[in-house]
Amino acid sequence: MNTFTIFPAIDLKGGRCVRLRQGRAEDSTVYSDDPAGIAQHWKELGAEWLHVVDLDGAFQGASAHREVLRKIAAAGVPVEIGGGLRTQEAIEAVLVDGARRAIVGTMAWEEPKVLERLILHFGDRLVLGIDARDGRVQIKGWTETTSLSAVDLARRADSFGVQTIIYTDTATDGMLQGPNCAAMDLLCRSVSCSVIASGGVSTADDIRKLRALQRPNLVGAIVGKALYENRVTLPELLEAARG
Repeated sequence: MNTFTIFPAIDLKGGRCVRLRQGRAEDSTVYSDDPAGIAQHWKELGAEWLHVVDLDGAFQGASAHREVLRKIAAAGVPVEIGGGLRTQEAIEAVLVDGARRAIVGTMAWEEPKVLERLILHFGDRLVLGIDARDGRVQIKGWTETTSLSAVDLARRADSFGVQTIIYTDTATDGMLQGPNCAAMDLLCRSVSCSVIASGGVSTADDIRKLRALQRPNLVGAIVGKALYENRVTLPELLEAARG
């Protein structure tokens, strides 16, 4: 990846491209019936990576969009995919389907020993997604908040050798009010692995604020709703990312 990568998000629900507000399944907006077409669109605008979430998989605990994922991967842009990946077999399946990296979340909290084994097995193809509200880890599609702090989970995974963490501040996600820079700064200070910011990015200035933290391990940001609602263009974000 470049020094700072912009990841357009494609969230899948019922075969369609949607965005949720603060992760609530009942508060969703449909943006397209053609997720593969959306992937091609972001590619044409210069996307170097795509961030895909199988929301049905996240809520149900098992992948629900394998055919759609294959079509998205066929667009030719590297894809990272998460949502319902709670077994080694599920991770292997999405990698076979064309994903460059697989994202695990709930399992990392429930089964740390399994997480350690999977990190050793998959190496840099396994990404840890940490979703947190008020600094506490949320699991199962953000439907449960645990007592574990995001920083403690990140440090645990870092000690296991994870190479990339995606940190989502769920209170800011889909709110178009900017990222939680203080939380991002704290997490980046706490680990040596790469960190990708998620939640709240809605302007090119938000990217500049994240870069201004000057954390060398903060390597990118995921942007969803702001792109789909034309609050900012992908070229504008890419220009800000280049600094």
